[in-house]
Amino acid sequence: MSRSALHVLRMFKEQEEQEAPPDESEKHGGRLRTFPHERGNWATHVYMPYVAEEDFQGLLQALLCCARTYVPSLSPLPEFHISLSQVVVLRYHWIAPFVQSLKERLRSVSRFICRADQVKVYTNQTKTRTFLGLEVSSGYSKLSELVSEVDKVMEEFSLATFYKDPSFHLSLAWGLGDLSEALGGQRLQELQETVDGFEDSSSFLRIPGTEVRCKSGNKFFSFPLR
Repeated sequence: MSRSALHVLRMFKEQEEQEAPPDESEKHGGRLRTFPHERGNWATHVYMPYVAEEDFQGLLQALLCCARTYVPSLSPLPEFHISLSQVVVLRYHWIAPFVQSLKERLRSVSRFICRADQVKVYTNQTKTRTFLGLEVSSGYSKLSELVSEVDKVMEEFSLATFYKDPSFHLSLAWGLGDLSEALGGQRLQELQETVDGFEDSSSFLRIPGTEVRCKSGNKFFSFPLR
């Protein structure tokens, strides 16, 4: 076994039966889990992080001010990222080899820049949540390259791969229920005009692709790109 593999395995000396802390809906604005919590199951997600600076937060507040004219209950998300996988379930003893496989797959991917500046409204598959997001308008091919590598890892563990022809995006805010009609049409155009007219938005909406992260339960792993 390689030294790097041993290093990853050393991070997981806890017993296999260790349990990921369950999500409590009352602590998350009433959002419900996509799948029921079971002992030994760890919800796992692979994504590219985006650290929001002051200018971005200013744009977010401007978008919320506009969107809340139609949907007062819309709430900002505490952090931002571009998803590279669906949320999947790992057994505890799978986490170490899963992380090691991700590390090996992603080590050859080079850094890049993408841009997310197209306002779009998304709903989850069950239509119980709606998200206001910024869709990627450039850098799609590099994000697809990342997804291709992540998908190979998912296939190794017989897990669901990412969506076909995905809409890569930053989710900014969310609300309960299907709010796509309330935020669509002319309202969506108003939100796009807010982005287009915001000072220096073309600069701070350039997203540096320098690392990929994986969250599994309460554990976080980082994979710097080359």
